[in-house]
Amino acid sequence: MRYHGSCHCGRIAYDVEGELDKAIDCNCSHCSRKGYLLWFVPREQLTLATPEQDMATYTFNKHAIEHRFCPTCGCAPFGLGSAPDGKAMAAINVRCLEGVDLAGLQRVPVDGRSF
Repeated sequence: MRYHGSCHCGRIAYDVEGELDKAIDCNCSHCSRKGYLLWFVPREQLTLATPEQDMATYTFNKHAIEHRFCPTCGCAPFGLGSAPDGKAMAAINVRCLEGVDLAGLQRVPVDGRSF
């Protein structure tokens, strides 16, 4: 299935392809403060409609994920990183996807505070 996502003001927009049935509910200091629900997909399944130079980037802790956010509205709709095997991945904030029934998603708790 194809999903469309964006930041709050629409300056950052993208499409992502895949089967969304569960989301990571991480308790790390970053995810818990921002209320992220993350869906990890291979990077090639993410198609950006906005050039990367129009986005701001935030990293923390081990700098494993480059959290992209809008310099206008501050919303962070996705991040980029690598899986443990080195494969390029995208961490999609499912709260920024259109038409997703969040109540219907299985939430997988992750103890990110331990990382």
